[in-house]
Amino acid sequence: MKRQPSLRARLLLGILLPVAALVSFNTVSLYRQALQASDTAYDRTLLASAKSIGELLHIAEEGGSAHLRSEVAYSALEAFEADNRSRIFYKVIGFDGEVVSGFADLPAPRGDSSEPNVYAALVRFYDDEYDGTPVRMAVLLQPVAGIDARGMATIQVAETLDVRKALARTILIETLWRQALLLGVVAAVVIAVVQRATRPVRDISAQLRTRREGDLTPLSVDDAPQELRPVLDATNGVMARLSRLLSHQKRFVRDASHQLRTPLAVLTTQVQSARRGDVAPEQALAEIGATVAGATELANQMLALAKVEQLRVEGQAPVTQWSAVIRAVAVDLSPLIAEARLDFELELREASVRAHEWSLRELSRNLLHNAIRHCPPGGRLSVHMPCDARTAALVVSDSGPGIGEEQRQHLFEPFAAAGHTRGSGGLGLVICHEIVESLGGSIELVNRGHGARVTGLDAIVRLPLAQTVAA
Repeated sequence: MKRQPSLRARLLLGILLPVAALVSFNTVSLYRQALQASDTAYDRTLLASAKSIGELLHIAEEGGSAHLRSEVAYSALEAFEADNRSRIFYKVIGFDGEVVSGFADLPAPRGDSSEPNVYAALVRFYDDEYDGTPVRMAVLLQPVAGIDARGMATIQVAETLDVRKALARTILIETLWRQALLLGVVAAVVIAVVQRATRPVRDISAQLRTRREGDLTPLSVDDAPQELRPVLDATNGVMARLSRLLSHQKRFVRDASHQLRTPLAVLTTQVQSARRGDVAPEQALAEIGATVAGATELANQMLALAKVEQLRVEGQAPVTQWSAVIRAVAVDLSPLIAEARLDFELELREASVRAHEWSLRELSRNLLHNAIRHCPPGGRLSVHMPCDARTAALVVSDSGPGIGEEQRQHLFEPFAAAGHTRGSGGLGLVICHEIVESLGGSIELVNRGHGARVTGLDAIVRLPLAQTVAA
């Protein structure tokens, strides 16, 4: 599996790479500007040389005609040569294109130049080559006037690029080390800031690594940065769900071991008694069958309770028609209703809720079975479903003795109803309560009448309609 880069590495790359690109662009830009400034400075020297030569031009009379004369010596240009690292060449062209003085093989002036002219004088600058050596050329048009003639002379001054290249290298080196120093400072600051900014993440990682197994206490969010709080809140939520799930599993194992121990011990005693012949075989088999049936019912209820918790963590449930589930459960329990000769009434309305069919079936079966068990023979049992705009309700009304105040205080606690008048093996109402709670609804048991005049019990379950949940 390919190892992914750390958060610190991503932050450093994400910050330093753009900064390095910007510094590189800035270095090139500064270098070009420095070269342009040096060219401007040295071009001024070339212009000064050309003007010096132009000031020494004059018109002389020879053979009855006027000729342009230049009496400048090459030694006059030595003052413009920079520390013997560059050489200067010049050429003066007369009115008719003749070479008056200087280096006759110097390349002729170009007809145009793309470089802008920032000087008031009639001068052009461009790069050229002379005798295989790159040079910087200045071409100055110099007006010359005499007594009998006047005209425009052309003065060319060329300089080798040694000094310019040396200056360019110096500028480049100076620019590079300064920008490198700047990049180093930026990198150091970024590394320090990133290290400090990611310290809470490292601290949280260290806390999680050093925790004892099974420690699901929430992480502290008081000193955490604002950006980390959603992650910490989500992590705490996951740990809270895990803690609840582990607690449920521990409780399930504890209750199972405690509650199944008694029927198994009773079953062992009954089998031993039957082997010794203490009771008649038919009576022994009946007692063993009753014990096995009770243990089976208890085991099924505990498995149902565990399944409720499993469905709770599975996410959003499908939409189910509750009335269809209740009708199917009533059909399944119809033999028990007929055996008790109950006056049974079923009035249902279409109601769609978001729940697994199994959970609705288990909820309805426990409520109906509990009501059938506690209705007197020939009593009345009714099931109806009042609904409003947001909720659907299931009301199971029996004609039993109701529940006492002492029993009501422990109504939905596991095995709290065992041995009392109400309850389904100690877990029936607990299963109903867990299912209703997982579906976001409510359950209540209300006596009809008061005191000694209680006429029955209403078990009322309210669940939100499917469209309400979706909204």
